[in-house]
Amino acid sequence: MNFILLNISAFIATFLKYSINTHLRIAHFLAQMSYETNVFTALVENTNYTTTARLLQVFPSYFNATTAAQYVGKPIAIANRAYANRMGNGNEASGDGYKFRGRGLVHLTGRSNYQAYKNYSGIDVIADPDLAARIDVALDIAGWYWSSRNINVFADADNVTEVTKKINGGTNGLSGRVEKLNYYRTQDLLGLFEKKKK
Repeated sequence: MNFILLNISAFIATFLKYSINTHLRIAHFLAQMSYETNVFTALVENTNYTTTARLLQVFPSYFNATTAAQYVGKPIAIANRAYANRMGNGNEASGDGYKFRGRGLVHLTGRSNYQAYKNYSGIDVIADPDLAARIDVALDIAGWYWSSRNINVFADADNVTEVTKKINGGTNGLSGRVEKLNYYRTQDLLGLFEKKKK
């Protein structure tokens, strides 16, 4: 909870703006964001894979044993290859893959997603993608992403599997997300609002 308490104003602004305003909604939100960012410590995707095995595990569709060996330890090249020609990115040579790699609490990825957030918010994360990792913007992106996918409905139903699918596109790390949700369920989350008023 220390990270949250240090940034309580930014969290509360997000909760209010996007109606993440019940104990269950906040617990689900924090559980997912905590899992996605290694307990709020990784706001920029690390694409520095140092073994071929790990690179092939994470990006099996974009590398084979031969290409993985050529890219290991080259984070910019890895991102440029893995994210080329998708999510609105240009080809590998464009540099879009690394420029628009995952940032923020939901690890916003790809030029088209950065553009969608810019269109929504007016914050120019296209010209300056690193803004997406600044905590106030990262939280707003997370709230926007959460709201645009109507995730409160699944949080209200306490359906962690569906919440995870909406955040992750699948059920990657479900057991870890459940563990974090169980922790946040035990916390006085609505009390954060009261502490802020003091």
